[in-house]
Amino acid sequence: MAVSSIRDVEFGAELPVFEPDTGLANVKRFVVAAGWNGPRFTDHEAARKEGLPGALVPGILSQGYLAAMIHRWAPEALIQNVDTVFRAPLIVDEPCSISGVVTDIDEEAGRVEIDLTITNAKGETRVFGTAEVKLPA
Repeated sequence: MAVSSIRDVEFGAELPVFEPDTGLANVKRFVVAAGWNGPRFTDHEAARKEGLPGALVPGILSQGYLAAMIHRWAPEALIQNVDTVFRAPLIVDEPCSISGVVTDIDEEAGRVEIDLTITNAKGETRVFGTAEVKLPA
């Protein structure tokens, strides 16, 4: 169920899990548009030659996935801030899932805080963070 106002939000509520497209074609579209079309993002072998485990999903794209997850949950949300910690790289073509939980609600201000986590298929936390969003009254 999509959230449309602050009244729809419950403390401790879990947001629907989101599984973003980390496929090479999707990541390549992003890095080309961003002007970052380097092999560390688009070529697994070239990335391994740089000492990486494979082609990387750029951190800013990971943050975009977090924002997409929030907007799937609350299309009217105004994302004011997303603070992230990158613990380990997300690898292109490896599935991941994003989960979130409501950790604070300020009904008067229309503000909600959400803790967010991106995990890989092994259940390892790759990225975590907190988002602050405003919702209509």
